[in-house]
Amino acid sequence: MKSSQPNHTSDNPPAISASSPRKNPCFGSSDPNIAALEVIADDGISYLLPYAQFLYAERMANPALEKEPEAPPEKMSIHFAYANVVVVGSGLKWLERRLQQYELSFVMPADSRLGEVYDTLITAVTLTLTKERV
Repeated sequence: MKSSQPNHTSDNPPAISASSPRKNPCFGSSDPNIAALEVIADDGISYLLPYAQFLYAERMANPALEKEPEAPPEKMSIHFAYANVVVVGSGLKWLERRLQQYELSFVMPADSRLGEVYDTLITAVTLTLTKERV
C-alpha cells in the first residue's frame, strides 16, 4: 500500500523553501524549552535575557516610514525587567508568535537585501538596559 506522505531518507531530505524560518539568519526557534532569548544587537554585542523576566511586547508600524518611505515597515519593542529590545523589520507577526510561546532562541539583524528571500526579516536590533548592571 502506498502512502500519501513523501518518502524522505538521508539521501533525499525534505525540501525547505527559501522563506523557511529554520534557515532565516535573523532568528532561531527550534527548541520549545528555551530559558533565555539571545539578542545580538547591531553593534555585535550579545545579550542573554531570561524569559522569566519577560514583561511584554508591542508590535506596530514603524514610525520612521513617515520620513523615510524605504524604511522597514514594522517595529517591535520587547520589554524585559532589565532591558528593552527594539527590533525593526518586516513580517514580525511570526516573531511575535514565537516570543509568545517562549520558542524564540535568538534575534539578530541581517542585510535588508534578504527581504526578497525571507517573509520575516530583521534589519535592526537595539538593546537598552533599563537598570544598572549588578
